[in-house]
Amino acid sequence: MQKLSKFIKESVIEMRDKVSWPKYKDLQSSSVLVLVASVIFALMIGLFDYAFNNSMDWFYNAF
Repeated sequence: MQKLSKFIKESVIEMRDKVSWPKYKDLQSSSVLVLVASVIFALMIGLFDYAFNNSMDWFYNAF
């Protein structure tokens, strides 16, 4: 139990004093970048799905 207590105390000290946390503005710009990239990726996948679905419909209706 003493080892667990020591581990938790050292972890708190390390997270508080030794970890370099990014500034709020950096987090905000990174979040916007991830959001934009996710939307672009979702649109591309949707476009590929739409094209594939239409090509399969055309192919199956041809026979």
